Amino acid sequence: MTHHPTDAPQFFLTAPSPCPYLAGRFERKVFTHLVGDRAPALNDILSQGGFRRSQNIAYRPACETCRSCVSVRICVDGFSPNKSFKRTLKANEDVVGAELPASPTSEQYSLFRHYLDSRHADGGMVDMTMLDYAMMVEDTHVETMLVEYRRRGPDSFITGRGAGPLLAVALTDVLADGLSMVYSFYNPEESWRGLGTLMILDHIRRARARGLPYVYLGYWVKGSPKMDYKIRFKPQEHLMPKGWERVD
Repeated sequence: MTHHPTDAPQFFLTAPSPCPYLAGRFERKVFTHLVGDRAPALNDILSQGGFRRSQNIAYRPACETCRSCVSVRICVDGFSPNKSFKRTLKANEDVVGAELPASPTSEQYSLFRHYLDSRHADGGMVDMTMLDYAMMVEDTHVETMLVEYRRRGPDSFITGRGAGPLLAVALTDVLADGLSMVYSFYNPEESWRGLGTLMILDHIRRARARGLPYVYLGYWVKGSPKMDYKIRFKPQEHLMPKGWERVD
């Protein structure tokens, strides 16, 4: 009889469900649990293999007839902001991001709800309650942080934190080889700032300061307009059947 270690990860396959990115298609996912002391190391390995984390679950697409979802990570050392990115940085010189423990607040949830109602009213997260949001942030066995973005205050140069209402929030995992942006949201009434772009640019800076080579952005889906922003940040690598391939 063959004995398997009880702490070895077990993988499961979901039933088919409508694809949220490509109309008329169905998706399936393979997933495993990220729990216990081995969760951080397992999350590192699975992230390098194209998995994403949601709470204490790591998953990746496993569709039978489609391979449109492509894992994307930005190459930090080779990145240099183009004119468009420089304009975004210029427009947000009055914004500062502060790294905080992964602890939810009512202010975050209020911004989260405003973002969903404005930008993703027909999405799968629109019915999330405060408890659901708290679980999204806190239910983790890996190194996770929140980055809160606010306008600079009179003491920001000392404290490293902004002042006033929240503008944007990023939920981010710290991996052995990069920062993985799990989920981010922002004030839609400040859309002129390009806050989504700003958060990615800021994470590139934070990864570089840590000596980490990558920022993981999740999946890019060719043909899905909501995913097009991800391929703007080059150089980047795409996970293909033979491994990670650089795209300049």
